[in-house]
Amino acid sequence: MEDVDGNAIGGLLHDVFGADMTMATGVCRTCATASLVAEFAVYRRAPGVVVRCPACSSVSMVMVRKRGMTCTDLTGLSDLR
Repeated sequence: MEDVDGNAIGGLLHDVFGADMTMATGVCRTCATASLVAEFAVYRRAPGVVVRCPACSSVSMVMVRKRGMTCTDLTGLSDLR
């Protein structure tokens, strides 16, 4: 499966957070690497959107749309600012 960068989900992130999050910094819970959300690897063809750390490929975020709502799992991040 081919990945794209975090800019590809800028609109979805704006819908969830109400702000441009592509320039936010996310810290991977697994390897503690801090990266711009725009640098994360995004897989859009999974059952939802899977976002992986650019350093260690651990799952950082998962977003799934269901019944008009976006459910977001951020447990792979230790910080997002």
